[in-house]
Amino acid sequence: MNTPEGILCARSHEWALEEDNNVLIGITDWQVNQLGDIVFVELPETGSALEKDEVFATIESVRNAYELYMPVGGKIIEVNEKLINSPELINEDCYANWLIKIEPDNFQEDSEGLLEYSDYIDEVN
Repeated sequence: MNTPEGILCARSHEWALEEDNNVLIGITDWQVNQLGDIVFVELPETGSALEKDEVFATIESVRNAYELYMPVGGKIIEVNEKLINSPELINEDCYANWLIKIEPDNFQEDSEGLLEYSDYIDEVN
């Protein structure tokens, strides 16, 4: 699993990647390893506007249920529909299998508290 260049991580284990004026959001590989086999994901509705730190999804694994928080605020323009029927894809590659795509409100400002991936890994280990 390759970590995309430019990825930013929240201390609550979500990642954000700016791509063509939009932002992909998912869950980090470190958190996926903590959760174990993912069996269910509940994603928000397209068109929802959510603020930074607001709950946007729930993931359930064989070990635990876990709420996910918006690393940056914005309007949801796409959800990764294939995860609804195949949530285990997150275990296979949590970066290729992002959860939502948003149109950010203010990515520069919201991303100030996020960590570069290497700093995130240093912090969680």
